[in-house]
Amino acid sequence: MAEEVWVGTWRPHRPRGPIMALYSSPGPKYLIPPTTGFVKHTPTKLRAPAYSFRGAPMLLAENCSPGPRYSVNPKILRTGRDLGPAYSILGRCRTKTIMTPGPGDYFPEKSTKYVFDSAPSHSISARTKTFRVDSTPGPAAYMLPVVMGPHTVGKASQPSFSIKGRSKLGSFSDDLHKTPGPAAYRQTDVQVTKFKAPRYTMAARVEPPGDKTLKPGPGAHSPEKVTVTKPCAPVVTFGIKHSDYMTPLVVDVE
Repeated sequence: MAEEVWVGTWRPHRPRGPIMALYSSPGPKYLIPPTTGFVKHTPTKLRAPAYSFRGAPMLLAENCSPGPRYSVNPKILRTGRDLGPAYSILGRCRTKTIMTPGPGDYFPEKSTKYVFDSAPSHSISARTKTFRVDSTPGPAAYMLPVVMGPHTVGKASQPSFSIKGRSKLGSFSDDLHKTPGPAAYRQTDVQVTKFKAPRYTMAARVEPPGDKTLKPGPGAHSPEKVTVTKPCAPVVTFGIKHSDYMTPLVVDVE
């Protein structure tokens, strides 16, 4: 094995730090925009106009148009129909009816006050709706100030004196001894010291005890229907002779 020849002082060694060559990346080709093409062109370079080739048009179906088999009316031109004046019978158009007043709707005799001079005439009209909601006070809402006494407004009043009530303290009616008078004693009943007369009272009516239930009267009894103690005529009733639950005997007779 021959010794490798090295050029210069550089020798291959392990890098001290990570470098881009150690990673599997697509490289710097995606970092710079392309200078060719129309899409994503680099903005630093001039972009030439790009033209596209259109594909072939789709083939139309065979039955998409009728073709020249239809005959065209010769009276129809490119500007419209070439015909002379033609008249048609049309119904009567509906006209708007206007209601106009007739001679009987006027009253010339009432136009005197508008044509000739007349005296003013006044009419009594009903109250308006705004009068009910009118919140302005009327004449009775005001009260004139008093002209007598110490509370006059805008006028000088003379001095007024008042009569004070009588005081109970120190008056002639003041009871200084606090002794009871003759009316403070109660009158003793005469029957306390003398013979007492008999007294009678009116009591309520006393009813004797008894039975208050309703009793039947003479008309409630029917003696002709009594058959317990008296002989009774024979009573005949119609009934069945056999039981409803018993099957009858049927004998076939030949």
